[in-house]
Order: sequence, then C-alpha cells, then structure tokens
Amino acid sequence: MHGFINLLRTISRLALGGVLLSAGRGHLGKKRQEFQAQVPGWFPASKDAVVLVSGGIELTLGTALIAWPQQKSGVGRAAAVFFALVFPGNISQLVTKTSAFGLDTDRKRAVRLLFQPLLIAWALWSTQSARHTKS
Repeated sequence: MHGFINLLRTISRLALGGVLLSAGRGHLGKKRQEFQAQVPGWFPASKDAVVLVSGGIELTLGTALIAWPQQKSGVGRAAAVFFALVFPGNISQLVTKTSAFGLDTDRKRAVRLLFQPLLIAWALWSTQSARHTKS
C-alpha cells in the first residue's frame, strides 16, 4: 500500500508541475492580459511586471517539481507559499467583480476561491512537505 501511495504522490507531483508550467506559459503568452486583470489595483507594482514575475515563478516551480524530485519537499513548500501569496488577487477579482478566465459572475469567482486551499494541499501532499521525513 505504501508503494501505491508513493506512486500516487509522484503522479500528483508531476501533474502539479505540468499545471504550473502551463500557467507560467499563459502568464508570458496569450493569457497575459487576463492574468493582469487579477492583480489587485492596490498592489504597488506594475500589473504587467507582477504577471511576468509570477509566470517566471510558476515556470521555475513547475520545472523543479518535475526535474528535481530530490528537492520535492522544499519545492512543495515553496509552491504552497506561492499559492497563498497570490490568493489576494483571487479575492480582489471577486470583490472588484473583475471578469477574467470565464469568471464572469460573483458565484464563479467565489467558487474559484475554494480551489486555492486545494492547490496548497496538493502541493504539500504530493511532495510530502507536510511531513518531516525524507523519501
């Protein structure tokens, strides 16, 4: 059973890496303006700069999750922190009623908020970052 759980964690970690790589490419490419819509107006930096930097972080985290499994615990914690740090943008999108990525109703924007804790849990579980053991 332990081997099966480890296999599920590995598949989950690789899938999260793929999701982060895809999101990072979106930040730097065709979805750049939609990502800019999620940057809160009160944030003290250029929306474009925030999108570019966060996209670079996503590309780095995604690559690390896939290519450096020996560092998975630290990368998992870093990904969880990243997901927590971008959460205010999701809240801002709801509060300001900003439409992006098909989130064009308050209900859709509110439901999206529920996914951020799941991303954090995914990062921690798939990399065993919530535990203090080496695997």
